[in-house]
Amino acid sequence: MAEQELKLHVPKEARAGVEKELLRGRVTRMRLQAFYFDTPDRHLIRAKIALRLRREGEQWVQTLKMPGENSLSRIEFNHERPTPDLDLSVYAETPVAAILEKHADALTICYETDVQRIFRQTRSAQGLVEIALDTGTLRAGSIELPISEIEFELKRGQLAAVFALGKKWQQTHGLILDVRSKSERGDRLASLSAELNAIDGHNSERNEAARQQVIAKFWSARTAEDIVLHPKIQAHAAIAAVSAECLDQIIRNAAILAEVDTAGVYQAGAAEHVHQLRVGIRRLRSAWSFFNGIAALPHEDLRAEIKLHFAKLGGTRDDDVLKETLLPVLSAAGQPALTLDNGAVEPETENVALSRAFQSWLLDMLAWVVLPAAPIPLTAALAPPSESEVQAVVVSDENPVTPLSTTRSLAIQARDALHASKARSTPEAPKAAVVVTSEPNAPTAASAERVLATMIKIQKPLVLKDALVKKLKKWHKRLLADGLQFDQLDIEARHELRKLGKKLRYALQFTESLLPSAKLKIYRKQLASVQNILGEMNDLAVARDRFIGLRDTQPSAWFACGWITSRLDALTHEACSAFKQLSRTETFWR
Repeated sequence: MAEQELKLHVPKEARAGVEKELLRGRVTRMRLQAFYFDTPDRHLIRAKIALRLRREGEQWVQTLKMPGENSLSRIEFNHERPTPDLDLSVYAETPVAAILEKHADALTICYETDVQRIFRQTRSAQGLVEIALDTGTLRAGSIELPISEIEFELKRGQLAAVFALGKKWQQTHGLILDVRSKSERGDRLASLSAELNAIDGHNSERNEAARQQVIAKFWSARTAEDIVLHPKIQAHAAIAAVSAECLDQIIRNAAILAEVDTAGVYQAGAAEHVHQLRVGIRRLRSAWSFFNGIAALPHEDLRAEIKLHFAKLGGTRDDDVLKETLLPVLSAAGQPALTLDNGAVEPETENVALSRAFQSWLLDMLAWVVLPAAPIPLTAALAPPSESEVQAVVVSDENPVTPLSTTRSLAIQARDALHASKARSTPEAPKAAVVVTSEPNAPTAASAERVLATMIKIQKPLVLKDALVKKLKKWHKRLLADGLQFDQLDIEARHELRKLGKKLRYALQFTESLLPSAKLKIYRKQLASVQNILGEMNDLAVARDRFIGLRDTQPSAWFACGWITSRLDALTHEACSAFKQLSRTETFWR
């Protein structure tokens, strides 16, 4: 069976309010003790399989879960067991039978959970949803993580019911979106426990430093991951897949900054989490720009709102670059003693991650990814038009595929106007011009023949790869148009050029599975060279502004300003050379 649920973390301060609201209906209480199995080398989790035995009241239930069609879906097999023993024979006819049989003898308990669950069901016009509040612990060896989460599981109806209910509770109680399952968290905790045990087995004075390094790695920031698009994927599915990966990067870094697991215990969130959160947002916005005119985008309000949250995340990376990268270089170059001020006071990024507005935006975006709008047909059957609705598409260089939801009238107007025009035409009286529009009442256009020809032309399936490559070529040409005269650009133009280069780099990441790898590798390497130079120039320009503000009180800041100016001049020459090299680099579309 398929399980579809939305999970939100319940902060400690919100728990009483959540439980009070849950108790407004008739609830069931149950203790759930679960043991999760895998091999020491984690063969099941690598195959994306979670296998557990759970005591539900007095009954033991064996459950196997696999990924479903989206991040909220799981394929689930449940079997009641008389004793807490595994019976793998029940999976004989499933796709996972072979891997379970291969590793059956090596299966052992890797981690466990002990949870108190309070749950009830609620109905709406969209469906039946079970609300379950879980509090307890997740344990692997001698280390634990808290469990404090509320799940909204669809029992019957539309998945939109889960989002509607989850959004209401999130807004009321300040809940935090967390896409990690208990099995994912448990597997990582088990790996951490094994690493710590290995360190503790060595009697070394460096043990504590090694432990801290392993623990820090456990909480490391979520970076961008590869995206694989099927060659025949439709445009709406492609942007959903790309958006899902970008959104996952955003959600996971935000969860650590919101201290989902660590509130009051450990400071896991760091500047790198803020940076990767911002990278995820930049990638998502680049995807919108890249697919604009090719696939339907999220509502304009959603796309505009993220700019506000992005701005509130602050520029903590600027200080990190200054202190960790630039100051050591300046010191080696002979920089006299210099005391940095604290810079502009940045907003607390944890508060952004915790804010109801930001978490609401995350839920809305996740809903858009999981519940995409009706797919846009990439073909149009227009002859002969029927009484049913038809789809017209206007094609232009700027907007290659812009759908116009319309009715039969548009196609009929074009056909009938063309017939009328032909009937009236004589050698002395040329065909009348006709207007074909999406307005319900009316029409005169420039050429019904051209409109119908365009409609008939797009009956051919649109190859997504071709549309995306066309956009890549366009951005590449724009980048070179300014890049080849880089030394003549002002600061603002250089800044915009750097942003365009980032968009192009992200777009290549989105589409690399559709492109020839050998040529793409060469091109991407040269583009990275350009990006590195522009990135260093941007960091130096920001730092120079900081040092300029110190010159009146600390004359030694003049040295830093002079050194940076000299370095920027050298980088300008390097940038010009890099752009020339990029213009000569063989592109993957030739």
